[in-house]
Amino acid sequence: MEEKVRMSTTRYSGIGGQAVLEGIMMKNQDVYSVGVRKPDGEIEVHLSTYEGIGNKKLKRLPIVRGVISFVDSLVLGMKCLTFSASFYDEEEAQPSKADILVDKLFGEKAEKVVMGLTVAFSIVMAVAIFMILPYFAAALLRRVIVSDTLLALIEGVIRLLLFIGYILLISRMKDIQRVFQYHGAEHKCINCVEHGLELNVENVRNSSREHKRCGTSFMLIVMVVSIIFFIFIRVESPILRVVFRIALVPVIAGVSFEFIRLAGRSENKLVLALSRPGMWMQGLTTKEPDDDMIEVAIAAVEAVFDWRTWQGREPLEAESTEKTGSGDEENEAQEIEAILEAEE
Repeated sequence: MEEKVRMSTTRYSGIGGQAVLEGIMMKNQDVYSVGVRKPDGEIEVHLSTYEGIGNKKLKRLPIVRGVISFVDSLVLGMKCLTFSASFYDEEEAQPSKADILVDKLFGEKAEKVVMGLTVAFSIVMAVAIFMILPYFAAALLRRVIVSDTLLALIEGVIRLLLFIGYILLISRMKDIQRVFQYHGAEHKCINCVEHGLELNVENVRNSSREHKRCGTSFMLIVMVVSIIFFIFIRVESPILRVVFRIALVPVIAGVSFEFIRLAGRSENKLVLALSRPGMWMQGLTTKEPDDDMIEVAIAAVEAVFDWRTWQGREPLEAESTEKTGSGDEENEAQEIEAILEAEE
């Protein structure tokens, strides 16, 4: 079996990313790149900026910054996914009546409106499937199980099974399998850089696909945190139970983000142990990439991150490290690609 590079210590880089269609997005502070392997085999790298929602003060507040980062990752992820998919449109689609109506109503803002509605719909569906559906499924057992604690645990197990089953289902799709390969290339690149190795195809290939700041780990932590919340927060009214599950989603996401943020910076044995289940789950959402995919990932990283200076390979330029990314808090959520792979 191919030996993976697993060094005992890592250095937090502040860069993060996610897989898109035949490519990878990498983000460093407000700058992001999208590297795509075009149908002709060439690598296209698009460089842009995204400041996200909220101001800097809000992005420093615990819990709140997690909610902001989650929404930002969905919005930017959808935008990058649309860009990557544009290279693979087989033919120019004729605008539908809905497209024409939206363009007429919103003009230049039509794309932002559609993007916002898509993200909102994605969040609503995720809450309905992974928060509300498990509650009603567990409630069917209320006639035979009187313990609210046991019902909350059963609800959590159902939620976990739905999540794992959903990933297993979509992973059977050919396009998703390639997305998971690019996801693996993204993790390998970041691990390569953060372990102090030169960023090249061979070193990336031998780096690990597991990363503590991954969105898969985030989603698993969300499931676990929701179980804890719903065990201790109880109300008698069935309607209020549903309302609480919806209302607590931002809080659960914020708490989960704080753990992922801590895990990404800590080598504490307890934190590493708690991170392990999420890293095991990454075996489902990351696959071994080929060298062509790794090349795309490297191109995306180098477009936004001066890893040579950051690693100290070019000491004369060390003063520019802050500009090239040393862990800005606003950037941490790019590993929280959250549901993006599922949307793809």
